[in-house]
This record gives sequence, structure tokens and C-alpha cells, in this order.
Amino acid sequence: MENFIVSARKYRPASFDTVVGQGSITATLKNAIKNNQLAQAYLFCGPRGVGKTTCARIFAKTINCMNLTEDLEACNECESCKAFNENRSYNIHELDAASNNSVDDIRQLIDKVRIPPQIGRYSIYIVDEVHMLSTAAFNAFLKTLEEPPSHAKFILATTEKHKILPTILSRCQIFDFNRMKVENIVGHLQNLAKKEGIEADTDGLNVIAQKADGGMRDALSFFDQIVSFSGKKFTYQDVINNLNVLDYEYYFKLIEYFLAGDITNSLLTFNEIISKGFDAHHFVSGLSQHIRDIMVCKDQATLQLLEVGAGIKDRYKKQAESVSIPFLYTALNITNKCDLDYRESKSKRLLVELMLMQLCNIGNKITGQQVVVQQVVSTQPTQSVQPIQQVQQPNQPIQNQTKETISSTIQAYSQNSPAQQMADGRKATASISIKDYLKNKTITVQQPQQSTETTTTNNSVVETEVRDFTQEQLTELWGKLAEIYKVKKPRLHAIFVGRQPVIKDNYVIEMTLQNSLQDEAINEVKSGFINYLRKQLHNCKIDVVTKIDSSTDNATAVYTDADKYRYLSKQNENLDLLKKDLNLDF
Repeated sequence: MENFIVSARKYRPASFDTVVGQGSITATLKNAIKNNQLAQAYLFCGPRGVGKTTCARIFAKTINCMNLTEDLEACNECESCKAFNENRSYNIHELDAASNNSVDDIRQLIDKVRIPPQIGRYSIYIVDEVHMLSTAAFNAFLKTLEEPPSHAKFILATTEKHKILPTILSRCQIFDFNRMKVENIVGHLQNLAKKEGIEADTDGLNVIAQKADGGMRDALSFFDQIVSFSGKKFTYQDVINNLNVLDYEYYFKLIEYFLAGDITNSLLTFNEIISKGFDAHHFVSGLSQHIRDIMVCKDQATLQLLEVGAGIKDRYKKQAESVSIPFLYTALNITNKCDLDYRESKSKRLLVELMLMQLCNIGNKITGQQVVVQQVVSTQPTQSVQPIQQVQQPNQPIQNQTKETISSTIQAYSQNSPAQQMADGRKATASISIKDYLKNKTITVQQPQQSTETTTTNNSVVETEVRDFTQEQLTELWGKLAEIYKVKKPRLHAIFVGRQPVIKDNYVIEMTLQNSLQDEAINEVKSGFINYLRKQLHNCKIDVVTKIDSSTDNATAVYTDADKYRYLSKQNENLDLLKKDLNLDF
């Protein structure tokens, strides 16, 4: 029985012309041979499985060939080429730096460099994974690498160029190998399948190429695995099942569910994916990639960025026609945020399910099935825009309002415009501190099915309605304000709980505070909650004034730096003298 040889070894390129996807590098090396401009050291760097070691071997074989062809390829007939092909050449030495990374290993290499070649013109030393050498080994290698004997050539290969000392890099000609493109991998696999007599589905080969992530060696390993699974003929479904790759069909269905706002089927589809053993994080990454692929299909100029088979590409084009650009922008933002938060989340499945709900919510907004809170902003006093959320009707009691309704109403006074929210990728219901209340802007509030006159005061527009209200109504609304501030601003929550308001003449509400620090905190958010009180109590004349409680023993209360200094100076009169003599400040 003949021994099986994996495709990565059996079909390893033996000449420059058979190297896939590295045309610029092979052309440069051939020109160097043609013009006899060979450097003493080369550094081949790039991802795994893109041909670094293969090109190093071909280059070493070619520069020692005694009868080069017209296209500067090795002849495979001279003694040097035969010795190389039969793995008995003493002119080409390969060193694995991962297991020979000490100073002693480099010293042995330096001793070998002094010996001239027996056959051919050069002794070539290929050092693979050179970044694994220790710092001391690198330093011991410097002199020989810079000024080796004329017959010695070094070819270093690495996947991590950033780990190599700059002094080594400066002594080498550096070649950066490209990642393999999907079409290059597919073309190479098709040629290989033809040679082996295998019927391979093109869509299946595309899945293998994408799974390989730019590495030809990985693609060949996957190809061998599929052939072992299905024999001389395999389909797209065979590749999906064997490589445990999530089918495109799931992503196409999910986009349709998102557009329809179908949360139920979206969650059931995700449950089916999890039950088949797929990782949730890979699902999120795949969904982001799918949405990105739809976006590049929206423009004919970017269609070339779509790396899928012809059959799947038609489905992408068709789905791209039914999806809007704003939907794709928002969906990408949501999936990317989920991807970033996944590792730190303690409930990973809930995080992904929440992402699916948010994506369905975009579809609901587009189809008009859900009412969304949006702030109405006008840059000019004469502009007036209708908000989407219906405000509370005059006959609606305060007791029937929920905490969410109150919170969203306050947010309507302090959020950015819908256009800015869309640019920032935020929802219209995003919460912003009241102290960031819109400055130098005009807010127009209109009630649906109700026409009332408005007046402009202090850069805000309020209704002219004036209704009486009781202390009980004010106290209840005050408690709801305190609950809203409880999480984000606990200091304000404590002030609202401890300082009950009192109704004075002309609808003036008075707050009695303990000190000036509380007064400053209230002034920062006063304009926001005054407008809130006016709207909820239907009284445009409401105003809030503050006063500091004179009964409090402020003499013993120490809050600010100035208070601390005055307190300490009363305890020790020399403190004033010290401050004056040394010109100090507290």
C-alpha cells in the first residue's frame, strides 16, 4: 500500500512559476538572480501558510543551479538540483530556530559558515521561525549576518517580524508575504481536484478558502479532510457539515426576521444554532461579516470586496436590494458592540439574545410598529417639529405615570437631535444628564390633536396653560424625580429626598437647602426639572427658588477648603501668621 502524502507536501511548489499569490516577490527574486544582485541576507515574513519557507527553498535551489532556464527557473537536471530534490544536498542547510534558539546553536551555525560549498556556488542557510531566537543569540548572530563569507547566503523566515531586533532587520532585505486571496485559494484547489480526479463544488471550495483565513496550507489540510469524509465527490453541504461552518442560510433568514421585527423566530433560530454546537461568539462574528457583505453589495464599485461564490453572490445582491443603508449602519454598530462586550459578559447567551432583540427593534422602527421617543430640536425660534411620542393628555392623572414615562419625558429635554443620534449610532432613547440641558437651542413641544399657543422664555418653549396643583401632587412628583436620580446621581437623590418643596405665591416652589454645595448641585439641573414640572403639572408659571437654611449651624459645618481653613485658623492663631509670612494658600 502506497504511503499517503498530504496535499500540502505533495503539491508544494517546486519553481517560482508555481507559487500562488506572491507574484511581486517571485518576480523580484528572479530579477535579483538575473542581474546577479544577491544580498547576503533575506527576511521572509508574513502569516502562516503563505509560502515563506517554500520560496526560500526555491530561491536556494535556483541560485545554485548550474543550467538556469530562459525564464530563470532551476533546470532540475544538474547535480545541484538533483541533490536538492533528493534531500541530500550539503549546500542548503535548514535550521529550526524554535528548538535551536540558544547562543551555542548560533555558534555552531557560525562555524559551519566558514566551510565553502562542495557543489555549486553558494551555501544557503534557511533559519525558520527566527523570531524565537533569544536576545543573546541574536547579538551573537549580528556580525556574521552583516559580513558573511562570499559563498554564504542567509534566508530568515518568521511570522512575527515585530519580535526581531531592529539591528537584525537593518541587515536584511525584507519581503512581506501577502495573505492568500479567496479566489487564489479556490483556483489552486480546483487545479488540485482536477489532478486528483475529484468533483468539488465551487461553493464548497469557497467555504474552505474562507475557513483557511488566507493560509494555503490550512486550505489544503481542510481539502484533504473533506476528501477523507466524502470521497471523490463533495458538495457545499458536505463542507458545511464536516468543517462545522455555519451555513449562509441562517444569516439570510435572520436578516429577513430583523427587517420584519420578528423577535420570536430570531431567538428560535439562535437556539437552533447553539443546539448544533456552534460557538455564540463565532455566530456574532459571522453575523457582523454577513451584514458587512450586504453593505458592500449596495454599490457596484465595492462588489469586488465580496469574497464568496457566484451562486451565493447573487443571493447577497438580492437581499441588499431590500435592506436600507441606515439599517445596515445601525445593525453593524449593534453587532460590533456585542462582539466587544462578549468576553466580559457573565451571561453570554443573554447578551447575544439582547443583540437579536435590538436588531429586530430596528426593523420595528422602520415598519412603524413601535413608537420611539425622539427629541424635537429647533435651531431657530420659528421652527416647530412634531415629536413622535405622544405627551401626557391634560386629563391624565400623575398617579398613572410609570417611572419609564417620567424618565423618557425628562430625557426629551436633554438629548441631542435625531440626526446627531443617528450619526453617533445611538438610540433616540439614550439617557443624558439633565445638567447637559440644551444650551442656546429651542425646544418645541406640541401635543398631538391639540393646538395651544406657545411662548418663548429662557431659550425654551412652554405651553401657556396654567393649572392649579396641590401640595400632594407636587410631593408625589418630587418623589418620582428622586427615584430617577437615584442611580446616576445619588447626591441629587439625597437632596430631593431630604428637602421637601413648599408651594409659595404665584406658583413658586421653594427648596430649603443645608449649604451652598447643595445649592450649586441643584442649579446645575434646575432648568431641566423645572420644565419637567411645568409639563407634568400643566402650569407654565412654575418656578423653583432655593434658599439656605439659616437655622443650620453653619459655623461648625465644614464643606469647602475655605471652610476648613477658617475652622483651623480659629483653633490656632499662628496659622494665619504662617500663611501671611510664607505667602501660602489653602
